[in-house]
Amino acid sequence: MKIGIIICDRYKSCAGGKCFRALQNREGAFDIYGKEEPLEIVGYTSCGGCPGGNIEYVPEEMIKNGAMAVHFATGFVVGYPPCPYISHFKKFIEVKYNLPVVVGTHPIPQKYLLTHEKLGTWNSGEWQSLIAPAMANEEIRRKYD
Repeated sequence: MKIGIIICDRYKSCAGGKCFRALQNREGAFDIYGKEEPLEIVGYTSCGGCPGGNIEYVPEEMIKNGAMAVHFATGFVVGYPPCPYISHFKKFIEVKYNLPVVVGTHPIPQKYLLTHEKLGTWNSGEWQSLIAPAMANEEIRRKYD
């Protein structure tokens, strides 16, 4: 399985350590892939900054490299405020490029979950659906604090 990862631009200097660890361990949003299934990253870049200029063309480049899915890094949802464009980005890529988009990479760290619960950030049904792939259980979330 070949995938691309798009990160929020405010984290563009992130080395991707949590994402790559989660990919290796099949944790967070990567738990949808079997441990025996080889995974290859064929693109890793930022959205380009608000309102996401790279979203328009980066998926095409990833497809040329064999991408069969795109993952939005967990930073899109745990940063504050969470990306206000994430639903638009997801729909755009899925419609324009016919490429599935998974929201999340590494599990949501427990400390971020607790903060967003206090703030009520993810109370809507839409947000619950968006964060579900990266939720994991508390034990795993704590490993990513």
